[in-house]
Amino acid sequence: MTRKQIDVAAARLAFESALESHDQAFGTFFLARLLGFEITYEADACCVAFDVHDFMFNPQGTLHGGIIALAMDVSMGHLLKHLQGAGATLEMKTQYLAPVGTGRVRAEGRVLRRGRSVWFLESRLFDAAGEPAAFATSTWKAPRAG
Repeated sequence: MTRKQIDVAAARLAFESALESHDQAFGTFFLARLLGFEITYEADACCVAFDVHDFMFNPQGTLHGGIIALAMDVSMGHLLKHLQGAGATLEMKTQYLAPVGTGRVRAEGRVLRRGRSVWFLESRLFDAAGEPAAFATSTWKAPRAG
């Protein structure tokens, strides 16, 4: 079996660009910049869109599950920050429905239920064809409304 090598130049460019442009703040932190996350808000959702590159692949040649989980976590955490303030993930369950290849993917975070200090959120990740590829549910410690 021949192993495919990653595009080293593209990986270096992504890393160097992230180093130059990151700020350890919501929306611009290093990992978001490294992976090319574009974070937007639509009505009651936070969307994280990015292009899949081969340096994000697992050994089977598809998008690594950790990157999928990260994108969904960011979509939920940034939504909470947008609506109420910075919180903390208490737990997250991720379910993978299908492998993700190349192209542009999108994670959409939404609120399931708001409490005074604990919120329940969900995120769904769609592949380049718009098909569901993963979803997550999570519990967050939210700041008190002030």
